[in-house]
Parts: sequence; C-alpha cells; structure tokens
Amino acid sequence: MAGPMGRMMAGGGPDQQSMDFKGSGKRLLAQFRPERATMYGMLLAVFLSVALSVLGPWILGRATDLVFAGVVGRGMPEGATKAEVLASMRERGDGGMADMLSGTDFTPGKGIDFTAVGEVLGLALLVFAAAGLLMAVATRLVNRAVNMTVYRMREDVQTKLSRLPLSYFDQRQRGEVLSRATNDIDNIGQTLQQSLGQLVNSLLTIVGVLVMMFWVSPLLALVALVTVPLSYVVAKSVGKRSQPHFVQQWRSTGKLNAHIEEMYTGHTLVKVFGRQDESAAQFAEQNDKLYEAGFKAQFNSGIMQPLMMFVSNLNYVLVAVVGGLRVASGALSIGDVQAFIQYSRQFSMPLTQVASMANLVQSGIASAERIFELLDAEEQEADPVPGVRPEEVRGRVALEHVSFRYDPEKPLIEDLSLKVEPGNTVAIVGPTGAGKTTLVNLLMRFYEVTGGRITLDGVDVAKMSRDELRAGIGMVLQDTWLFGGTIAENIAYGASREVTRGEIEEAARAAHADRFVRTLPDGYDTVIDDEGSGVSAGEKQLITIARAFLSDPVILVLDEATSSVDTRTEVLIQKAMAKLAHGRTSFVIAHRLSTIRDADTILVMENGAIVEQGAHEELLGAEGAYARLYKAQFAEAVVEVD
Repeated sequence: MAGPMGRMMAGGGPDQQSMDFKGSGKRLLAQFRPERATMYGMLLAVFLSVALSVLGPWILGRATDLVFAGVVGRGMPEGATKAEVLASMRERGDGGMADMLSGTDFTPGKGIDFTAVGEVLGLALLVFAAAGLLMAVATRLVNRAVNMTVYRMREDVQTKLSRLPLSYFDQRQRGEVLSRATNDIDNIGQTLQQSLGQLVNSLLTIVGVLVMMFWVSPLLALVALVTVPLSYVVAKSVGKRSQPHFVQQWRSTGKLNAHIEEMYTGHTLVKVFGRQDESAAQFAEQNDKLYEAGFKAQFNSGIMQPLMMFVSNLNYVLVAVVGGLRVASGALSIGDVQAFIQYSRQFSMPLTQVASMANLVQSGIASAERIFELLDAEEQEADPVPGVRPEEVRGRVALEHVSFRYDPEKPLIEDLSLKVEPGNTVAIVGPTGAGKTTLVNLLMRFYEVTGGRITLDGVDVAKMSRDELRAGIGMVLQDTWLFGGTIAENIAYGASREVTRGEIEEAARAAHADRFVRTLPDGYDTVIDDEGSGVSAGEKQLITIARAFLSDPVILVLDEATSSVDTRTEVLIQKAMAKLAHGRTSFVIAHRLSTIRDADTILVMENGAIVEQGAHEELLGAEGAYARLYKAQFAEAVVEVD
C-alpha cells in the first residue's frame, strides 16, 4: 500500500499527543549534521536552479516584446522615428494607444526580428535545461542525505534497544516496540524524501520570485504581496485544526497494530477459545476509530490546497488588472506583464506546496517524536570499564542480603541470602509469584538488585560486564524460541564460536533430540520458521536444550525447561543433565518431581523469601512448606513414575 494512507496503515505512531512539535522538528533536522557537506551541495544546486528558473520568465518576456515590437513596427511608415509616430498618433486623437506603445521598443517599418527572437528563445531553453539539471542533482543529493540520516537513526535505535533494560520491554506491547523500530523510521524517511528538498526549493523560489517581481515592478510586487497574509492565516488555521487529528490517527494506528500483532501471534488460542468474533469486533472498533481519525486528518489538511488555490487565483486577478492598467499607461511592456503573471503563479505555487506539505511534515515529526522518546528512554546501568572478572570461573554463587522490588512501593524479595557451591544443583520451588524466576533474572542481571549483592566466585556481578557474566551462563526458558533457519543453525546459536556438525549432533544426542531430528525430511538441514512450524512443542524444547548443551556453560539455568516434554523423556534429560552439571552450578526452576528429587539442594520460596532449604528427603521429613507443596503437587506424579 503506497502513499501517506498506506504508511499510516502500516504501523504505529505516537501514543500521546505531540508535546513539543517545534523541538522535535529541530532535533530531526539536527540529525543531518554529519551530512553537512551533502546538504551544502544540495542548497547550492537548489539555489542555482531556482535562480535560473526565476530568470526564465523574464527572458521569455523579452521574446514577447520582440514579437510585439515587430508586429507594431511592421504597420508603421518606414523611415519615421518612434517619437514621430507617437506624436502623429496623439495628433489624430489616439493618445491612449500612443501611451501604451510608448513602453514598446519598436522600429517603424521593421517587422519581427526572427533571429533575435530565436536567440532569446534559445537562451531561455538553455536556462530552463540547466535549471532542470541542477534540480536533478539537488534531488540526488537530498536523497543521499536522507537515506544516510535514516540509516544512522536505524543504527541508533538498534543500539538503543540493546542497551534498554528488560523492564522497558516488560512494560510495553511487543507490536508497539516493533512499530517504533520499523514503521516510524520508514515514515520519517518517506516524509523527509518527499518534503525536505521540495521545502527548500519552495522557500528559495519564494525569495527569488520576490526579488524578480520587485525588480520588474515594485507596484505589482506590492499588489501580489497583499494575498500573503491571507495565505498565512489559511495555512495556520488549517494546520492548527488538523494537527490533533493526526495525533489521534497515529494513536489509533498504534492500538490497531498492537491488536493485529497479538491476534496473529496467538491465533491458535483465539480459535481454541472461540474468540474470533470478539477479536473481529475489537478490530472493527479500532479500525473505525482509525477511519474517523484518518478521515478528519486528511479532510482538514486536504482543504488546504483548494483554499490556497483560491488565494492564488485572487492574486492572479489582482496582478492582471493592475498590470493591464500599467501597460495601458505605458509604464510597463506587455512582456513585463507576461513575466509578472508567470511570477505570480511561481510565487503562489510554492506557498500552496508548503501549505500542502504541512500534513506530511506533521506526520513525520510525530513519528520522530516517538523515535526520540525511545532514544531518550532510561538505559540499563553501564558496564564498569574495565570490568572485573574472577581469576577462575568455577560457578560459586552467593546472594548476600539481596532485596528487590519491581514497584518501589511493593517489596518482592527482602534480605535473601544463599550460597551455592560449584557443581551443586539447586532446585527452586514455590507458588506462582514467589520470586523464583526473579531470582534467576537477578543472577543474569536482567534486573539489578535494589539492595545487597550477588557474587560469582567472590566477584560482585555488578562489577562484571554483562557479556562476561552471561557468557558463562546457559539458560533454557519455558517459552521456547527458535529462529528462521535450519535445525542445525538453531542448535549452533548457543555456541560463541564456530562449531562442527559433529558437535551439533553430539549436543542433540545429549538432549535426546537426535532421534526425532533424523526422522525429519532433511534431518539437521530441515528449515523451520520462527514459529517452529513442523515440530511439536516438546521437540522445540529439546532443540533449545541442545542449544544450551552446546554452549558448555559454567552455570546452567533451567526455568521450567522440561515443561513441554513427557515424563519419560524428562527422566532421560535429567540423566544427561547430570553429566552436563558435573563441575557446574545448576539452577532449576521446576514443579516436576524428577527434577526436584535429583537436586543437591531444594529451596522453597514464599513471598520473596527462602522459607526452607535442604535435600528432598530431609524436607519431606520436616513436614513444612515443602511437604505441603509435595503433597499438593507431586504425590500423583510419584505414583505415575514409580
């Protein structure tokens, strides 16, 4: 879908009303600073092009004067002078005609000088051709400057996204963030492509035409300027009316985009629960709001051009009437009036263009404001330079009086202390919301602790670089994530170095994924998409576990990692995990019995605190929180396995 409406439908825009339209516009122009040389070249090319363009009508006016002088002179008696002919006309009572012809440079008895006319027209042709060539050069330069600027903005957004904390993404819809990184950037690029060069050209044309108008006839120039205040009032009032509708249009677009993304991602769930009609109704509601906002925005901005054309025609009539009177009095030649009428059109056209570009500029700056809001978002704490690292990474983890809260008013983890020796497997259990996953997120530094500290082999993880810390940690989540590509490429994603096919297959065998992979049409070269089409949920889980095996981590984190595999396969995986965990620290968040029974230490968390810890049999004998959890959740599973 092309054009402004197409771009509008393609992605989201600002959530809130534009707070600083002028400031965002200035900041957007400041993005062109690295392209100064290109922009100066563009300005020079546009300046020369406009100068030649405004010179053209005056040259054509000279050609008109030559033709008119030839027509007039051909009917006059040869040998007489211009003054004698005009005096004779006045004596015959043709004073008005004499006054008009007094402004014409004719020679009595001499017809049209086609050689002179040809030279003037040839000069005009060269001038217009040079103006067109220079404009083509300016267009090429502005395209280069815009593309390079948008390229850098994309890089800035990508770099910014990598520096944002996990909390930023947790608080926003995925479709909304994607919309900023893609559609808003595209909207800015297209807005700049269509408006920047044209805007510079229009403004310089207005200045150049004004200079020529005052040079040809100051009186007619003043007459032409009478309509400028009216044009300004029209442009300002229409722009003021349309801006809120553009903001509403983008807000509705963002909501519609987020709804579509959610419904498409969860289309299976929508069908399972029979929510198609409700989803369609929500879509229709958002679509109607978008239609209303888009219609009002486009209608209000659309009336700009006809109103400006009316003002332009009014200007044309005034110039034609006053110019005709000046010709009749002999103060101006017909060629001058012809040139002036062309100038009045050249003067009105850029005013109309500038006014018509208001809606496009408003849309682009609204998107720019969204991008700047993203670029100004608070970043995660910078890594220390240089980062501290343990002399030998063995996997000893200690939590010392750790406190954490998502909301400053609502404590989640308070004064939590824990020591895990290298090679130990720690199972973390507890009810939903107890803080199990939060504990792992703090270890990975997805979130920063609000009190206390976490150490790895005696070094505070806050003093390590995130890359250094996470390089030694392998993580498998409950929510599997595969990339578009082959199964081998997906498994190899876990390695920080180049790996061989043999190593990939070995990791798959360790995760018990090798058997099902070989049953696929192309084996390890089978291509899957990011949705994992063609493999089951459990098979996707096995692929992600194989990915973790291949990373050969010092610390292994499994967050409900075996939730999608059957009990028998899980037992096999746990045996393989025992080999992998030798000499490594493992954190396992799970409710499944096989995982918990094999752990060296079991932590029972409630309300952000460890209420019990110990081995499986020891905790059962204590008949505390773990025993209650065991009886509620695992008694039936024991019967099945045993």
